[in-house]
Amino acid sequence: MPDDADLPTQSVENTVHGDVHGMVLQVGAVTGDFHHHQHPGPARATLPLRCGLVPPRAAAFQERSADLDAPVTVLSGLPGVGKSQLAACHAERQWAAGEVDLLVWITATSREAIVCGYAEVAAKLLGVDDPERGARTFLEWLAGTHEPWLVVLDDLRTPADLDGLWPPDGGQVVVTTLRRDAVLRGHQRRLVSVEAFTEAEGIAYLRTALADQPALLDDDGLVRELGGLPVALGQAAANMLDNHLSCAEYRALLPERLDPTAATWSLAVEQADRLARTGVVRPLLDVASVLEPNGIPVAVFTTRTMLDFLGVDEADARDGLGCLHRLSLVTFSEGSREVRVHSLVQRATRAAWSDERAAVVVKAAADALEQVWPAVVTDPLLGQVLRANAQALADAGGVHLWRPEGHFLLFRAGRSLGEAGYHAEAVRYFDDLQVTATRQLGPDHLDTLLCRSNAAGWRGSGGDAAAAAEGYRALLVDVTRLFGPDHVETLRVRNNHAHWLGVSGDRAGAVTALRDLFFDQMRVLGPDHPSTLTTRHNLAFAQAKTGSHDRAVASFEALVRDLERIVGPDDPSALEARSGLAAVLADAGEADDAADELEDLLEDQIRVLGADHPRTLWTRWSLAQWRALTGDPAGAMEEFAVLLADQTRVLGEHHPDVRATRETLEHWRGVSEPDEPGRPSPS
Repeated sequence: MPDDADLPTQSVENTVHGDVHGMVLQVGAVTGDFHHHQHPGPARATLPLRCGLVPPRAAAFQERSADLDAPVTVLSGLPGVGKSQLAACHAERQWAAGEVDLLVWITATSREAIVCGYAEVAAKLLGVDDPERGARTFLEWLAGTHEPWLVVLDDLRTPADLDGLWPPDGGQVVVTTLRRDAVLRGHQRRLVSVEAFTEAEGIAYLRTALADQPALLDDDGLVRELGGLPVALGQAAANMLDNHLSCAEYRALLPERLDPTAATWSLAVEQADRLARTGVVRPLLDVASVLEPNGIPVAVFTTRTMLDFLGVDEADARDGLGCLHRLSLVTFSEGSREVRVHSLVQRATRAAWSDERAAVVVKAAADALEQVWPAVVTDPLLGQVLRANAQALADAGGVHLWRPEGHFLLFRAGRSLGEAGYHAEAVRYFDDLQVTATRQLGPDHLDTLLCRSNAAGWRGSGGDAAAAAEGYRALLVDVTRLFGPDHVETLRVRNNHAHWLGVSGDRAGAVTALRDLFFDQMRVLGPDHPSTLTTRHNLAFAQAKTGSHDRAVASFEALVRDLERIVGPDDPSALEARSGLAAVLADAGEADDAADELEDLLEDQIRVLGADHPRTLWTRWSLAQWRALTGDPAGAMEEFAVLLADQTRVLGEHHPDVRATRETLEHWRGVSEPDEPGRPSPS
């Protein structure tokens, strides 16, 4: 199990250092008179608008007859026949002609990818920054608008992923897929079979591709030899140009008894190997073959982990990618953020591996992907790309990501969903991951239990605190059976259970559970153990929520003294305890003391954590909120506006803290501004 992926992803231990912002002044001082409304989100984009990255037009693209003007066109065909290129050509043609004011391109490899794509459009176009609401809002907008639009859903793997997510009537939809299911027909949906090039189309393609060296086109049998597959013909043409080979000479080199893609792949890799300076081509292609074909972050190939695996420096790695691009094995250009590779090339690459090679490549790819994953993802599209690559690796890597235990990347991908606001998707992810973990490791393995913990925690974060509490109660039964009542994991799960008990409304039960836990931790771990100190932190909060304000203040004051003695005044846990003290002082009605504590805390957080640290930013939120609540909403709004700009820059506009600040700012604007004439006052 990953070292830092403890069972309690939503435990009080993690809560104190993760989402304690929900328990500072925001909850203590605002509950009861602060109501969340749907307020304007980020600045909206205007039409015409493009969302998503349309794949670049292939070299020597061959026009083909295909009617894509139906309300819904489903392009179905085998890999390598050019479905995505047809869709991209249609999209670019419609855009260039001004036929559509909204062009949306979504890589539809999973339901989550579709939802994320819709939500991203909703954020840009409609200012809706709640991801789980964004997809629905976008579809509603499509149904009601009179603006012309085109939505392309590329590489649909499972038709059921579109249940409830099909764009409505009124615009154009193009879907590319391998599938031919009945659900893809009917209801104004036209299924178009995309085949390989005809011989005439293939010859026309080669004539265009070899236009600079027309003498090379000396044998029309090459199209038949390669089955008319555009991807195979593209690799062949690149190799022929690079080596000045005629069609007949290239045909003579093709290995016998290999399918067209494997044959052209074999020759292309050999040529790329000769071009590269360091023999880096094959391992680069190996790694690319287990990641997302529609876009792999270039940074994956230049991480320290990957460079060690390749045994080269960054310049050589980029040179290798350039050689692969030159031979049409990948699509890559300097300045590009992503590397694309056809799924057929991936399949041909993996087919040549031993099981031992597969294990090595999968591990290297997982380590590199984990290394490029930011601690805080500020770009929603980057988050989606990283999750898509993690899913592709899980699909290709299979058992190798579960030996000897689950790779941390599996858990990071699921956590990323929840952090991005897709709580329901995160729950589904960890429920599914639990099934896989049970199959690979058994029901009692720590990683399987970790999946259960994550699922329960994200259920709570999604608003179902009772289900979260029940999930942790059931988990507690199993960890007690497996590890005993005094094991650190058992104690941590008790933290989680107590936390969600309190959130679900059973505050007295939470206080009792935390008090019992504290005494057990004192006995087992000692008074100075971090877990014991964390429980004291949360117990003090729970006491405040039950009305025991004086006791809570005294508890936090004692905790701050002990933490400063044990870990030092600059330790994050000591700073967090001071934040908690300010919150309970506010709850107790000690306004001036709370404000003084926050002012001193902010100064120390800036010095220790930095001005852009999320906890520093949230202390600024607390101070601004307190200023508003104590009679200076105008000054508070100025502070909130500056804070919002800083949070958006650091965290991204979709982060929960950013949404909270935006809503709070709009609330105080509504309070401060007089009602419009003729508009009834809210009751």
